[in-house]
Amino acid sequence: MNKVSLEIVGLTYSESSTGAYVLILGDKNSQRKLPIVIGSAEAESIAVGIDRQHNGRPLTHDLFLRFAKEFEVEIKEVVINRFREGIYYAMLVCQQGSELTMVDARPSDAIAIAVRCGCDISAYETVMNEASIIMEDLEQEEKNEMTGGSATPINKGGGKPNYDMMTVPELEDLLQEAVDNEDYMKAAQIRDIIKSRS
Repeated sequence: MNKVSLEIVGLTYSESSTGAYVLILGDKNSQRKLPIVIGSAEAESIAVGIDRQHNGRPLTHDLFLRFAKEFEVEIKEVVINRFREGIYYAMLVCQQGSELTMVDARPSDAIAIAVRCGCDISAYETVMNEASIIMEDLEQEEKNEMTGGSATPINKGGGKPNYDMMTVPELEDLLQEAVDNEDYMKAAQIRDIIKSRS
């Protein structure tokens, strides 16, 4: 199965879900982004791992790596292998001697471990096809604004838009607007509606 190499693009607070964060993974070879909603504890652990902060006592993910090292288990890769009903699934590819083992994990935990051990993060192409959001070139977006090009105005009256009443092209415009505004929760919701109509 084809895999896509990913990198961490950002970690932002989710305004639509209290206490949640959005981890944004980017395809290293395209504009596709994978937004994953995670909890605050996992977001903090990922941020600590990225910043290489050292705590006096080990966090859970630090403890996991110490345990793995003690038993000579190497974390080779994190693979996001499924996206089902809005939920992402991942696995840790572990090696002990010549034996490879796949360990089921939440993506947030797996990535918190990956940033500590420096292993690769990837996703199956099927996951990217189903769940990724395309990020258009920002320069082209700015050019459109300067030449008067703009998306179809939607929901001028404020409040929550009625997605059921919108056409697919209108939803696609709204999706792009959400991505441009870095509202990845909204973008993921609109993306799922578009896919359900396909």
